[in-house]
Amino acid sequence: MIKMENHLGTIEISERFFTSLIGDALSDSFGVAGLAPARPRKKGLLSSQPQKSVVIRGKDGKLVIDLHIQVTYGINISAIVTSIVHKITYTVEDVTGIGVAAVNVFVEGMQVS
Repeated sequence: MIKMENHLGTIEISERFFTSLIGDALSDSFGVAGLAPARPRKKGLLSSQPQKSVVIRGKDGKLVIDLHIQVTYGINISAIVTSIVHKITYTVEDVTGIGVAAVNVFVEGMQVS
């Protein structure tokens, strides 16, 4: 649950809402095959615990969004990631009114179409 306070009171938005919002924004993005579970980033033994595809946290009154995606084989990954960052930032700020500090995109794999 993301909590934000303003002069009118407290706003609580669930992570499930953000995941749905971001999934809808990504669904029509060229080159994005879909969300992917995050690979464990731990040193040493690999964790068998599945990780979330979308992680949202607050930082200084703004949101930091981590996305784990799969892309379509043969596309320019840099161009796709730049497009995703702009699209997600605009969509989240437009719908919720909450500022986005950063969108971190992790490409977890490629799919051949």
